[in-house]
Amino acid sequence: MACVECQLMRRIRNRKFKTVTFKLSARQMKSLRNYCRARKTTPTKLIKKSIRNYTEHFFKEVPEKYHTTHNQLDLFDKEKESLSMFD
Repeated sequence: MACVECQLMRRIRNRKFKTVTFKLSARQMKSLRNYCRARKTTPTKLIKKSIRNYTEHFFKEVPEKYHTTHNQLDLFDKEKESLSMFD
């Protein structure tokens, strides 16, 4: 009997959850509720399903193709000269 209890104790894991909060406008919340009602789900389940790809696949590291390149960051740099039609 004690061995069965030991096996059950090993299977139980301490899971730590983190809270994420964000704000929606009244119209956005109404749209979310209406969509969830039509799909017979909850807003929490819908949001979790929507972000599942990002929360499960990048646990250890993010693949190189998802990193921004240096050129992308310079796109909005104001110090560089801009093209002018009158030069």
